[in-house]
Amino acid sequence: MGVGGIGFITGSAAAESDEFFIIANVQDQEIVNAAPVRTPVTGVGISVTDPAGKLIGEAITGPDGLAKIGVPARADYIILLDVASLPDGLVLIDTTKSQVKIDGLLFTTSTKRVSFFTGKATLAGATTFEKVAQRFSDGVRLGIIIAMCSVGLSLVFGTTGLTNFAHGEMVTFGGLIAFYFNVTLDIPILISGPVVILMGGCFGLLFNWGIFARLTKRGIGLISQLVVTVGLSIMLRNIFLFQFGGRTKQLTSYAKQTNISIGPIGITPRDLTTAILGVCILISVALFLQKSRLGKAIRAVSDNVQLASATGIDTRKVIRVIWFAAGALAAIGGIFRGLDEQVGFQMGSDLLFLMFAAITLGGLGSAFGALIGGFLVGIFVEMSSLFFPTELKAAPALFVLIIVLIVRPQGILGKGQRVG
Repeated sequence: MGVGGIGFITGSAAAESDEFFIIANVQDQEIVNAAPVRTPVTGVGISVTDPAGKLIGEAITGPDGLAKIGVPARADYIILLDVASLPDGLVLIDTTKSQVKIDGLLFTTSTKRVSFFTGKATLAGATTFEKVAQRFSDGVRLGIIIAMCSVGLSLVFGTTGLTNFAHGEMVTFGGLIAFYFNVTLDIPILISGPVVILMGGCFGLLFNWGIFARLTKRGIGLISQLVVTVGLSIMLRNIFLFQFGGRTKQLTSYAKQTNISIGPIGITPRDLTTAILGVCILISVALFLQKSRLGKAIRAVSDNVQLASATGIDTRKVIRVIWFAAGALAAIGGIFRGLDEQVGFQMGSDLLFLMFAAITLGGLGSAFGALIGGFLVGIFVEMSSLFFPTELKAAPALFVLIIVLIVRPQGILGKGQRVG
């Protein structure tokens, strides 16, 4: 493998092994409007040794900043970056981290990745206003995705009374199918996207036709159906894990972009485009529900199934349309989430409780409530990272969910009802 690829490999172990690899990624980081902009660093020496110091293999980073080194087995290794080989003017962000130790117990896939960063730490030197503006921007983008995924979940609940815990897997399905078309078949997202959305809608129809419509016809209660959704979620998640693997992967379309500056905010053209498209889609959904004949029928069924049926509305047809729309919107959310972050077997399940928080905050069964709740939850999650560790940023949103259930259980747009 030449320098034009992913570095080049030397050493006997690297030559003999074609099953396990360590990929070192060296990037130079610059802060532009409170957001990191990373550039690959080429020509940096990387070596891999065992814990005793025996050399396993060596490589030099290529134009993409990557160096790939073959190793004989999943075991403990030490990856060392040759600081002297860094280009002039570049130093590691943390000068003490020129080597990384890999625990063999965590080497669970055929490839293990490590990263080294030169330049400036994330958000270093950014003012408080710039940090708040950047987090608000990130929150709006996350809120668009949550809102898009939540609308279908809320409508299914409103029309059938079903709380679908497998809705996260519908989001994951969209992301994984998009990855298959984009990476495996090398079809651009702009071309494959509509096909993925159509397949997502059909996946939602399959849920209804194959499982829940049959259970409802047999008189199976909603609690039992809820348990079925939990089991379906676990089954699909494990199928996705088996087929896709446990490591997150990146879509190739628009992967290498640098941030553009919009005032104090840094954002890539890809993220800006998906945000605009997301807003357009959500507005279109809102107008469809408000103005179209079918949209009015959907809202009528969501408000009162029995009364809607008595007025001549074909409730079964409406429910099928809702399941298709739920799957299609979830697939769009999966595509946008995959472009924004990366694709993984549990990308949808990671968003599930944020979706529940959104529809609870907005009002159970209300599509418009889900839109508003999704925006608010996304903004709240990202803004909370200013005060809490990143790993815990979703916790405040779930705490808000508890508060809403106590103070205003019907949500922002929900209507209070007498129980008992």
